[in-house]
Amino acid sequence: MSQEKRPAAQHLSTRLIHAGTTTDPATGSVNVPIYQTSTYRQVEVGRTVSGWEYSRTGNPTRAALESLIADLEGGVVGFAFGSGMAAITAVLSLLSQGDEVIIPTNVYGGTYRVLDKVFNHFGITYRMVDTTQPYEFEHAIGPRTRAVLVESPANPLMSVTHLAAIADVAREHNVLSVVDNTFMTPWLQRPLELGADIVLHSATKYLGGHSDVVAGLVVVSTSELADRLAFIQNSTGGVLGPQDSFLLVRGIKTLGVRMDRHVENAQYIAEALARNPEVSAVHYPGLPDDPGYEVQRRQASGAGAMISFELAPGHDYRAFFRSTRLVALAESLGGVESLVCHPATMTHAAIHAEVREKVGITDGLIRLSVGIEDKDDILADVEGAITASREA
Repeated sequence: MSQEKRPAAQHLSTRLIHAGTTTDPATGSVNVPIYQTSTYRQVEVGRTVSGWEYSRTGNPTRAALESLIADLEGGVVGFAFGSGMAAITAVLSLLSQGDEVIIPTNVYGGTYRVLDKVFNHFGITYRMVDTTQPYEFEHAIGPRTRAVLVESPANPLMSVTHLAAIADVAREHNVLSVVDNTFMTPWLQRPLELGADIVLHSATKYLGGHSDVVAGLVVVSTSELADRLAFIQNSTGGVLGPQDSFLLVRGIKTLGVRMDRHVENAQYIAEALARNPEVSAVHYPGLPDDPGYEVQRRQASGAGAMISFELAPGHDYRAFFRSTRLVALAESLGGVESLVCHPATMTHAAIHAEVREKVGITDGLIRLSVGIEDKDDILADVEGAITASREA
């Protein structure tokens, strides 16, 4: 699909709406059309009507989304996949048999699972390191280390990694640096600008924003990585369909206003939970006493909207989950509605129990995805459930 000339836009809030392919040149539609087609007519062997040939290889609606996320993250090329895990799988497929990838001790359970149960079978191994300490990461690099994949803030303990420091160490040792930016989005943090080689998202979360699409996005910093990942995307075929690509483009248009409200609400609730004597610990990098507070302030423009906390002794976390009314107990995060989950049995159940306990993912840990409802309504529901969880 040919692109109309777009107005020059320096501010991210404007680029959220106008980057990528905007006005359809054929009809003047102000929204990217949904090109619901699997194939495209060829006028002769080797020559198509408009450059498109097969929708696994490329689709105009998906291409608009890929152009949009590349612009927002400041990368060379973007790629859209059928889920966040499909995106992670494609990036890990850049590795070869015998290679090792370093991951944080505090990592999303799905990332751990695909490495531990899938890529291990192909001779690609992993090592878990506390990446919040760059010197520990550097010390862990061995002759087989080819990549480091970090999250910041990390799921579910919200630990903060100094992304520029990790990228510098990785570059010095010829190690690929990959950052999962799902919790922050490019609205709050842009890892490629901090030196990372690849940034990825579970776009199911804040980028979509409405809990109605499952998708993954990747942006790379060099043409060489773009060529390699394009080959993997086309060869393995885990691409995002045009309908979901359309929904993501639509969702991203309101990312800025949504994230501002998410962050405002989360800061308010985290501060209230920190004052609550029935809460023994709050993990949120927007609190001044959080270990990652200063690094978060330097590398991002906000602390995000994910909070995890632990109830004080004498409370039953099961009763807490039974007692919420507004906030739903559910997998996922990043939608306009607030959600809670139990990481030990939900998002991080794939991680061995001894590993979870060692890093602090205890049975009593509760993760809260703060939505954009009225902040006092969210807080009242959470605090009411905390009170209801008191053991007799």
